[in-house]
Amino acid sequence: MKAFTTHRGLVSPMDRANVDTDMIIPKQFLKSIKRSGFGPNLFDELRYLDEGQPGADCSNRPINTEFPLNFPRYKGASILLARKNFGCGSSREHAPWALEDYGFNAIIAPSYADIFYNNCFKNGLLPVILSEEQVDTLFDEMEAQEGYQLAIDLHTQTVSTDTGHVFHFELDEFRKECLLQGLDEIGLTLQHADQIKAYEADRAQQHPWVFGAIK
Repeated sequence: MKAFTTHRGLVSPMDRANVDTDMIIPKQFLKSIKRSGFGPNLFDELRYLDEGQPGADCSNRPINTEFPLNFPRYKGASILLARKNFGCGSSREHAPWALEDYGFNAIIAPSYADIFYNNCFKNGLLPVILSEEQVDTLFDEMEAQEGYQLAIDLHTQTVSTDTGHVFHFELDEFRKECLLQGLDEIGLTLQHADQIKAYEADRAQQHPWVFGAIK
């Protein structure tokens, strides 16, 4: 998993509350578990005017010109600015996969669904929580300025604007350290690979019949 330390990037809006995981990546795309290739179908029902299908070429599909991700000014955005309860609905890990594959490194919202929030950390995606008033300020500034960018510093847990605002966000220390080091649950386990191997070897000597039964 990639590490997250600091990031500065273009901001794109998702100006609606209660965006669920089916809206983030519709159910027909959940057959694959490769963790990649979902970016073209992120917000599929909002980005396109037809119904998307797995494996289909999206380059020639009719796009919804009123959806912000299709606006030229937001092309290449790496920070998504959203409203409360982002990521609600079913507990599909494909949702953060799609966001990350599209190119987003962080999301900023007043609140998230718990399972989606936890899944973000497992995939190197930083979900920042700011107050609704702070998020309103960012939306106002973004709409007023094309090419609007934000700087996020995970070390100091701050979001900074070019206009001088510095917003602090809270974050569990364990999740923070995992992101800073680029460690998911598998990576954390592999840090103790030598101890695990030593334990298994010791167990095999003390209880060989158990390992024999497994074979």
